[in-house]
Amino acid sequence: QVHLVESGGGLVQAGGSLRLSCAASGITVSYYAMGWFRQAPGKQREFVGRITGRIGSTYYADSVKGRFTISRDNAKNTVYLQMNNLKPEDTAVYFCAAMEADYWGQGTQVTVSS
Repeated sequence: QVHLVESGGGLVQAGGSLRLSCAASGITVSYYAMGWFRQAPGKQREFVGRITGRIGSTYYADSVKGRFTISRDNAKNTVYLQMNNLKPEDTAVYFCAAMEADYWGQGTQVTVSS
């Protein structure tokens, strides 16, 4: 079975940092484009960024570009989202996904206080 488990969310002040983890089982993350998405209350789910499966190149939404970094640890079969200089508008539930296969985790809450 395939499981994606996000962790690392929490409450942080504006300007702070968090690192989210997406631990995968049942799939190998380096075989997939692994994406990060977020959904704030009353908002549509939003693309944050992704890392490609083979090369590991990254792409980010303009809203987080320069502040967020996606990385991958193949030995741990885990994808990370490093979030720096967090803003209140980053508050959301963050999800990871194996994009080609449409596998999703359950999400982790990130709350940024002003």
